[in-house]
Amino acid sequence: MAQNFIACDREQELLLAPSLREWLPENQLGWFVLDAVDAMDLQSFLAGYREDGWGRAAHDPAMMVALLIYAYAIGERSSRRIERRCHEDVAVRVITANRAPDHTTIARFRQRHERPLGELFGEVLELCAEAGLVHVEVIAVDGTKVHANASQHANRDYEQIAREILEEAAETDRLEDEQFGDRRGDELPPELSTAQGRRGWLREAKRRLDDRRAEEARPIPAARPQRLKEAKRRLDEELWTECQANAV
Repeated sequence: MAQNFIACDREQELLLAPSLREWLPENQLGWFVLDAVDAMDLQSFLAGYREDGWGRAAHDPAMMVALLIYAYAIGERSSRRIERRCHEDVAVRVITANRAPDHTTIARFRQRHERPLGELFGEVLELCAEAGLVHVEVIAVDGTKVHANASQHANRDYEQIAREILEEAAETDRLEDEQFGDRRGDELPPELSTAQGRRGWLREAKRRLDDRRAEEARPIPAARPQRLKEAKRRLDEELWTECQANAV
């Protein structure tokens, strides 16, 4: 009798178009960011785009603003890592409506709209505190702390922390541009970037592992503890080999 497992068929096609609203719980921060951005005046972000519709289509500024504010709010600074989240993070995929701007587009948008983005981000941080999304006496964003009080100077604190975050994001992108150039930096090597290439690499790596074991010719221990220890060592070797297929 076969084991009773829940099916995991990655070739199964969806019969009905999925609804993005079903992907993310209603109480997730992403929805608050989307609603907060929707309530803001984004005219300063729209002013630089042609009104006649000519030219190459650009990503919706409202989406880009929500993407950056959400990413910065959860501690993400790198445009490259934000691009990766557009593919892998469910909340980000909901915010972008399954669009995936590349890291260059993300960085250029931040540079182009740095001042209004900082002001709006400061407002969203203040709204987060007033909405009770911060359950401690201070808001901490990557080690930067601002008192979450109701004083008339509190908004200045939020604007300052927003500016610091944008400065940190700019410096992160600069360093990663020097390191990776045009690449995102987490791509697999060419020989491992396709299913066929990975299978071939793993087949050869497994063969080399088996050959090395044959050369070592370790006898199987008689005692059970030693047998378990040897089995663990072999499993660790196999795991290490498979992990190399995903190493950058």
